[in-house]
Amino acid sequence: MSVMDRFRLDGKVALVTGAGRGLGQAIALAFAEAGADVVLMSRTQSELDETAAAVESLGRRAHTLIADLSDSESVPGFGAAAWEWQNRIDIVVPAAGMQIRKRAHEITPAEFRLMMDVHLAAPFLLTAAIGERQIAAGVQGRHIFMGSLSSRIGLPNVVPYGTAKSGVVGMVHGLAREWAPYGITVNAVLPGYFDTALTKNLLADPERHAWVMSRIPMGRLGDPEDVAAACVYLASDAAKYVSGECLAVDGGWLAS
Repeated sequence: MSVMDRFRLDGKVALVTGAGRGLGQAIALAFAEAGADVVLMSRTQSELDETAAAVESLGRRAHTLIADLSDSESVPGFGAAAWEWQNRIDIVVPAAGMQIRKRAHEITPAEFRLMMDVHLAAPFLLTAAIGERQIAAGVQGRHIFMGSLSSRIGLPNVVPYGTAKSGVVGMVHGLAREWAPYGITVNAVLPGYFDTALTKNLLADPERHAWVMSRIPMGRLGDPEDVAAACVYLASDAAKYVSGECLAVDGGWLAS
């Protein structure tokens, strides 16, 4: 197999949450372009339909599932439903996310629990449900979590988000060790600042926008395709011996 062939995902089935827009949509489309069929999961059917049409235009199959990942009790069932489509899932990317920007003392208990459910509990429970099935079926899967700059550094006014994203790093390390004997890899991508719905309000503030840009050595915001390309690598046989790693896609922020 040539080096370039190792990056192909032909014959694979990927599951991407948050696939209706933003980074999740870009990741789903990149997987389809690389040859995978894709299970698309989100809360909004119209957005899923748009992504599904784009996947199918690339000659791949798409299956949509409506799922509210803030409902932790239902998440294992979402994983089971995704598996049943092709009786197989090779690649899992829990990319769904949200943000609450408040000072720490303004965060309510319900808001804190919501951030933990969406960014920590749901990715874990979904991954565990699929991982169990991969082990039983002998599928050497690829699991790719979404971290953040706040997985590594402290950022103000997003403490619950940073708490959850720091937990993602521990989850990656533990699962990578637990599943290594089965040939299953577990990694994370740590995106920097991207122009998505999650950062729209923040970047609309000229002062905050200027501060963000001043911290990025490359001098630009990321494109969703930058994260998508990193996910294709981690999902492919090119990275079959890479596990327990957290790959920053941040224009050099964490290195500066």
